[in-house]
Amino acid sequence: MSQLRIATFNLLHGQPLAPDGGPRPFPAAPDAPLAEAVAALDADVLALQEVDRYQARSGGADQTAAAAKAMGAADWRFAAALHGRPAPVAGWLPDPAAPPGIQVYGPDEVGDDAPPSYGTALLTRLPVRHWRARRFAPAPFGLPLRVAGQRGLTPVPDEPRAALAAVLEGGRGPFTVVAAHLSFVPGWNMAQLAAIRRWIADLPQPYLVLGDFNLVGAVPRTVLGGAAALERTAPRTRVRELREARRARPALVEPRRRRVREPRARLQGWRDLARTPTYPSHRPTVQFDHVLAVGVPRAAVGPAAAPRTAVSDHRPLVVRVSL
Repeated sequence: MSQLRIATFNLLHGQPLAPDGGPRPFPAAPDAPLAEAVAALDADVLALQEVDRYQARSGGADQTAAAAKAMGAADWRFAAALHGRPAPVAGWLPDPAAPPGIQVYGPDEVGDDAPPSYGTALLTRLPVRHWRARRFAPAPFGLPLRVAGQRGLTPVPDEPRAALAAVLEGGRGPFTVVAAHLSFVPGWNMAQLAAIRRWIADLPQPYLVLGDFNLVGAVPRTVLGGAAALERTAPRTRVRELREARRARPALVEPRRRRVREPRARLQGWRDLARTPTYPSHRPTVQFDHVLAVGVPRAAVGPAAAPRTAVSDHRPLVVRVSL
């Protein structure tokens, strides 16, 4: 087994922040604070949310490419939840010339002429067997939220979200990692999380689901459910294979004693690998960012941390896992 550093980080488009949480202007090299923060994490697998690509507000940087260079990622993908530019309070102004459907960018697209976009990224130092991406539609309504520079509560519309999954090669074989950013609308985000569970059911276990879920406490692991719920979502052919394998096991029989039945192997249910506040970064009180897993033994999970960085209103969440 090898011990890996697994991390998730909501970037807030790499916005530099002062010690009191107020925004600072981007420097001449706009991706430098982000690169420094990512390098300090020393992550082997990193999920990023609220990532800009070619946006004017963040200096036109390709933030995923900058983060990949900083951490020495062997491979990475950026899934654009939308193409367009941000509009104050109103959300986003979509680009009418943008390609339809979800667009995924990787190392081969660095420096292309794609329109500005915003979304989710997954970066890794490990070999990748398979990539997968999907887009979630926004909730049909928003919520009144506190917005910097605005008094009281401001109605904020929801936005499209994106998720990425990768099958990675670990020391004990393949495992699946998901990077996700879920809606802030209650109920809508829970439905998105349940959809992710079904979406990866045919990929190899163990599973690690990382990201900003806009959910707190035990809600995310409750939504994902136990191992039994996960098994029910698996393809029927896979279930039949597991049943046939169990029947093929030799029975354990002792002379002049009753037949001893071999205990049925069961996966552990979904659980948080790190429990610590991550938001707001200057004085964290709640945990919106999570690393959830199933099929990872408790003994394989090491210490977790939420270090402060010079960018974003979220703290990154880092946990050591032996896989």
